[in-house]
Amino acid sequence: MHEFEKALLNYYSPEQLAAIFQKKIGIAGAGGLGSNIAVCLVRSGFVDFEIIDSDVIEMKNLNRQYYFLDEVGKPKVAVLTERLKQINPAVKVKSAKERITLANITNYFTDRDVVFEAFDNVESKTLLMEALANSGKLLVFGSGMAGISNQNELKINKLRENIFLVGDGITPVGKNNPPLAPRVVACAALMASVVLEDTLKGIN
Repeated sequence: MHEFEKALLNYYSPEQLAAIFQKKIGIAGAGGLGSNIAVCLVRSGFVDFEIIDSDVIEMKNLNRQYYFLDEVGKPKVAVLTERLKQINPAVKVKSAKERITLANITNYFTDRDVVFEAFDNVESKTLLMEALANSGKLLVFGSGMAGISNQNELKINKLRENIFLVGDGITPVGKNNPPLAPRVVACAALMASVVLEDTLKGIN
């Protein structure tokens, strides 16, 4: 066990930490939601990841995504993989710099216990839902975290036994509602918390 993981025993019982180690996480998208979800989960002790994203880091991403200035132009999945290992060297990441489509979605997340939807377009969100809704996997979707107003509160909504929707559900990214760090990161943290709670449920 790495020193980072030993330190987590200050906060978890050995049984809780063992359950966290065993959970296999999938993240579809490595942008504002995906990169912050991944970091939250690694800091919480999760070590087994599959991350799929086709993009490279752009300057406009730095306002909310877990990347730095000298990483602009690099593939998000490659940089995020290294970032997670900087936190915990024991992390295992299976990644692909690919866009998930109807033709290839069955190639991904086959052995995952949990899949996070972290896309920025409705079409991809719908594709993931249709492909995995009946898979038995725990699915966590994000919807409605743009803008600066907290009038529409970010919430965790349970849609089905294995499907959660996190956000306010009504505030999409647009001219008057840009994607900004406070609400995007808060939504990512809530999404990560769904899986942490589910993993530790009933374990003392």
